[in-house]
Parts: sequence; C-alpha cells; structure tokens
Amino acid sequence: MSEETKSLNFIEHIIEEDLANGMPKEHLRFRFPPEPNGYLHIGHTKAIGISFGLGEKYNAPVNLRFDDTNPAKEEQEYVDAIKRDISWLGYQWANECYSSDYFQQLYDWAIQMIKDEKAYVDSQSSEAMAEQKGTPTEVGTNSPFRNRSVEENLDLFQRMKNGEFKAGTHVLRAKIDMEDPNMLMRDPIMYRILHAHHHRTGNDWCIYPMYDWTHGESDYIEQISHSLCSLEFKPHRKLYDWFKELVYNYSKDEYPLQPKQREFARLNLSYTIMSKRKLLQLVNENIVAGWDDPRMPTISGLRRRGYTPAAIRKFVETVGVAKRENVIDVSLLEFCIREDLNKTANRVMAVLNPVKLVITNYPEGKEEWLDAENNPEDESAGNRKVPFSKELYIEREDFKEEASSKFFRLTLGKEVRLKNAYIIKGESVVKDADGNILEIHCTYDTDSLSGSGTEASLRKVKGTLHWVSIAHAVNAEVRVYDRLFSDEAPDGHKDKDFMEFINPNSLTIVNAFVEPYLKEATIGERFQFQRLGYFCVDEDTTTDTLIFNKTVGLRDTWAKQKPKEKQPQQPQQHKSQKNQHQRPPIEEIKQLGKKYTNLPEEKQQQAKQKIQTLAENVVFEDLEPLFDTAAKKAGTRIAAMLTLGVLLKNGQKRTESINEFIEKALEDQNELLVAEAKQV
Repeated sequence: MSEETKSLNFIEHIIEEDLANGMPKEHLRFRFPPEPNGYLHIGHTKAIGISFGLGEKYNAPVNLRFDDTNPAKEEQEYVDAIKRDISWLGYQWANECYSSDYFQQLYDWAIQMIKDEKAYVDSQSSEAMAEQKGTPTEVGTNSPFRNRSVEENLDLFQRMKNGEFKAGTHVLRAKIDMEDPNMLMRDPIMYRILHAHHHRTGNDWCIYPMYDWTHGESDYIEQISHSLCSLEFKPHRKLYDWFKELVYNYSKDEYPLQPKQREFARLNLSYTIMSKRKLLQLVNENIVAGWDDPRMPTISGLRRRGYTPAAIRKFVETVGVAKRENVIDVSLLEFCIREDLNKTANRVMAVLNPVKLVITNYPEGKEEWLDAENNPEDESAGNRKVPFSKELYIEREDFKEEASSKFFRLTLGKEVRLKNAYIIKGESVVKDADGNILEIHCTYDTDSLSGSGTEASLRKVKGTLHWVSIAHAVNAEVRVYDRLFSDEAPDGHKDKDFMEFINPNSLTIVNAFVEPYLKEATIGERFQFQRLGYFCVDEDTTTDTLIFNKTVGLRDTWAKQKPKEKQPQQPQQHKSQKNQHQRPPIEEIKQLGKKYTNLPEEKQQQAKQKIQTLAENVVFEDLEPLFDTAAKKAGTRIAAMLTLGVLLKNGQKRTESINEFIEKALEDQNELLVAEAKQV
C-alpha cells in the first residue's frame, strides 16, 4: 500500500474504489444540504469540510442545497446566514439548489407510486399510526386504509394538494412492510398537510414532502454521486435506497446515476450544545444576544469572537473523518485559534484592571515614542511607535507590596522591565483611607532602554510587564468571554436541564485602556493583548466607542480548574533527597531542557535520565503549558516530550492536546525531537 493510500480516510477509500471499478471521475458530485431553520454551528463545519474538501481534492462540483421542506421553521434569514458562513470559511459551491425546486417532480413521482400501489393515503390520527407501528422487538400492524383503491388514493391525494382538508386529517404513506425489522421501513409518511407560507414557494403548496422522501430524491435529481451524512442517518439508508431504486425505474433515462449514501461520525464538542432547537432557546430566552453572540458555537458567533477560517479548517482537519462517535475536547478548537493568531495577530498593549504607576525620577512633561515589534512570528509585520511618559497604567495584579520569591512581577524593592521600555524598581505606594492602593511609585534606570545596546539595557530581570501611558491611553470596552457552559456535557444529564449549567461568568464587561495605535483598528481586526490573550474589534464599535471581544486566552485556564486525579502515594524520600528538589520538578526540567541541544551526547543522556526521574513527580496540568513552547526552543520541547513519555507510561490518558503536541513534533526539523516523539 502506498503512503498516499495509507493517508486516505474511509470515505476517500470508497471513492477511490468506485473510480477503480469504472466510475468516470467526471461523475463525481457532492453536496452540503443544510435545513434553513437556524444558523450553522461548529458541528456543521465537519460536514462542510468533508464535502467541500472532497470537491477540492477531486476537482468535482459541490452543490449547496437547502432542504427546505418545513415552512413552519424556515426563514430567508437562515438561508442568507448559511451562505455567508460557508463563503467566509473559504468554500465555493457549484450550484445553489433548493429541495422546494423539486416539489413538482416529487409530487409526480408520488402519483406514479400510488398508481403502482407503492403508496396510499392514510386517514388515521398520528397517535393511531404510532401505536400500529410497533416496537423494535414487535412487528407493526397494517393501517385499515392500507388497501384503499388506486382511484380513491389518487382522488384524496389530489384534494390534499388542492387544500380541501385540514392539517392532520390525511397523510400519504409509502407501502413497504409493517413487519420490517427496521422501523423506518414500516410504511413511512411521505407527505403531510401544512397550511403554511413557504419562504420560496409562497402559498403554492399546502402538502409538504417529508425529509426521508425529499432528501434522497433531491440527491438523485442533482445526480450526486456520494451522499455523505452523519451516523444518525445510517438506519435511514435502507429507506433511502428503497425510494431511490423506485424512482430510478421511473426516470433512469433522465437521471442515469444512482447516489450512494455513506455515513461518518458527527462532530461533538465538550462544553457545547449542538441542537439548533436548544440554541434557539438560548436566543429566545435572552441568555445570549442572538445567533451571533460570541459565546454561541455558531459559525457567526465564532467569527464575531475572532476565530479565523484557517483555524476552524485546521480544527476540522485535525479531528479527521471517523466512523465512531466521540466527543472532542473544546480545548483543541481553542488551541487551533491560538496557533493561528500567534502567527498572524499583531502584539499590542492594553490594561484591563489598571492601577496608576508613577516614575518619580522621570522628567515632568517628557514623552518618548518607543519602538515596539508588531509580531515576532512575522518579520513583515514591522514595528510601531508606542508613547511613554512619567505616569502609566499597569495591571493591578502585576503588583504586590510583599511577595514571595516566586512572584516575578513588581514589588517594593525589586526590579522588573516594562515591555519595550525601561527597567523600573518599586519604591513606595499611595493608599486611600481604606488601604486600597491608588498609586505605585517607582524609579527607572535611565540607561536601560530596551534595544539601546547599553550595558544597562542588557541586564536580565525576571519579570516583564505591559503598560499604557496615561496621557496617551485610549478608552475601550472589552468584553471578556468565557465558555457558555460550566459542564463538559451540558445536555448529557437525563435528570437535569442543560440550562442549569449556564456559566454565570461567561461574559464580563471591562472598561480598559489601550495604546493609541488601536485607534485606527477596524471591525474584525485581531490582536494579541500582550500577556492577556487574543482579542478582536467587535462590530458594535463606533467612531466614539472602541469595543473588543476576547477570543481566547494565551493558556487553557480550564485545564487547571479540573480536579486532579489522585496520584499514588510516593515512597517517603530521605531528607537529603528532598532538599535537592526544593524547586518544582517542572522548573528543573525546563532548566535542563534549555541546555539540552547544546550538550555533547554523553551529557545529553545524563540530562535525559534526570528529566525522566524528575518527571515521576510532575502532574499533567504543570506539563501541558510547555506544549505551546516556541518552535525555536527545541530543547524545552524535547524535555516536555521526555516528561510526557513518563506520564503516559504511568497511566496518563491521551488528550487532544497531547496528540496535537506529538503530531507537531513529528513534523519538526529537529531530529532529536522527532526521535523522542516517535518513542512516545
């Protein structure tokens, strides 16, 4: 088997087999068939990616077909939103189709089925029909109207179409087999009466075809070669084929190709609901501000939150095509957007929880415009100028009057660097009557300007803080979004309603200060607020009010909140051994990693053994942040890989972030890292 064949997913294997068995490549045609009764969500991106991805791979047309057979729930707004979302993802359909365009053809086929005694009008109540249908273990019983004459069925069906009956009085059913073990084959309903206005056909019809009758025949009319759908439709395949083979006998000259239905596992995401009915409930009950609320899993919501098409497509590609249902950790989606924005988003400074900092020895009235690199991952992004002055805002959390040696931010008597600027030292504070800090006073080293090349500028201090000059600060509203649900499976509890798991802290609105560079930011533009996360300009922004949405933090904070699995008790160490490891093991591992690639082979082996020994006392929550280590820090990533190997050996379960870290390492140019990744 060639390397290319190995990399094919099971759907591609099916297509390749069909081509090998004589199907002309020009007969390949795919479709994406949403129902226009809501906005597309992240779950749909898998079906979109599969169908349009196959179109790109095989240079085959892909239809966008709206299965618009339920006028009571469908609206033009949803049609427009679906088209907008698919285009934004970067896909282009060959034909825009509607099942409603085929209503006449479907009706004509239904008439032919009645004539062939393959369909009949049933005049029972829905309750009676449900009772007769039986159960998975008990066969159904025939309707008393099953043997109506062809003439009576034709008359009733025509009068149904003409609007002579109320909804619920009659339905058209296929005549198949009430004893079939597949309950979907027990005389399924093909048409029901609905006196409702259709968004495209208006009031032309008052009988509407059911999904199972419409869907496969729409595929057939469009000559779709491979009808791809999620696993819940697998039991429907038998009925799909029964209808398809029947109409093929009626129209094989006009439509010579019979579609083939195949199923894949749908995309399920933790901390997320995918039901359009439940998403609509969130909108209707004002839990969210609409379908495009940035907390919603809709494509519109993700776009507004700051997600990119590239990140979503990468996510779908990483998840892959499977035959079995599983739940993907939402942290993988968040990882994909971090990876994308890390490469593309300019770095800027913003302070969300400000406290005033005064540099007492900085000249009054002086201001400097300092050079700041826009994006270290993108040389073409260039630099910008940032204003610096005597009075600044810094984050309140970045200062403590008294702190332990592990606090690497500003405290009295210690030095930190201001990003792109000077080294400062905390000297004193000014407080109000209640003891709240109003101002932090500090001094600066006049020769320590970043990038100036002076000896003082090259001094190493442990902390670097972001800041904004008060005199130049721009007010901004920042909407800090978090996950909408606090439970991993909000609709997975039989005894609880999903609404009970709404996260009360899913939105916090902050009045922040940002650097003046952001005055010119445009709607949708994305930035990294240094040390805080990724943010984008919201569409509510006006000339007077700048509004940002938080896309995602720089780290997965939810992973730290999960309860840690109880670790097996370690044998008590001798006191002298404990003294050797006063620093956390993960910190020692990071130090060993920094030097790893520069060591001779013998010392590398010694370092490797030390890392693996230290790894016995590391928990996954401490290791996971190292997965985001920059590509150029190969030694740290090797150390992380060695540590991961020990954790997996000791029973750590594989997660999406682990798999992503390993896969990325296998593609790296560093041979040592690739070798360790292969071992894992």
